[in-house]
Amino acid sequence: MNQNRSEGTTSDEAILVQKAISHDAEAFGKLYDMHVDRIYRNIYYRVGNEADVEDLTQQVFLKAWQAIGKYKKMASPFVAWLMTISHNLVIDFYRTRKDRAYLEAEVLADDSAPSPEREAEASIEQQRLRRAILQLGGDEQQVVMLRFIEGFEFAEIASLLKKREGNIRVILHRALFKLRSILEKEGGQC
Repeated sequence: MNQNRSEGTTSDEAILVQKAISHDAEAFGKLYDMHVDRIYRNIYYRVGNEADVEDLTQQVFLKAWQAIGKYKKMASPFVAWLMTISHNLVIDFYRTRKDRAYLEAEVLADDSAPSPEREAEASIEQQRLRRAILQLGGDEQQVVMLRFIEGFEFAEIASLLKKREGNIRVILHRALFKLRSILEKEGGQC
């Protein structure tokens, strides 16, 4: 049943992409609605500061709109193209900054309104995991986020990162090993 729904969505998306390529702003708006949360979430895990995340997310879609004519559906789905744009913007974002220390401060200073104990524990664990992911290398970060946060399949990640599927599996294995080590060290210090 999910495959039919997925195929229908893919077909609908393909139609919207073709309309957007013909400069149909309404079709592009629908593509935006379909993917904005996923792009935002991906950038958030790499940047963390909400104002920067919102700005970068908007830049992704602005660049996508400006370059929509260059998008060609090959092995990569439209969302993979958006992820490539977001990845490049995040790299540019960090190039303009000398250090990443503000990320740590942003995560630690994220004091939201008091919430029930479970939500607080979940938030702490999410922040702990996010800090650990940020300690991984670029490809490792991308593979972990695309696989576990975004739910991409290995073949989709390989296509997006222009690597072989076997390489993606190795990168993921190494990243998970490093994450375990980082989290154990952090847990031991608390």
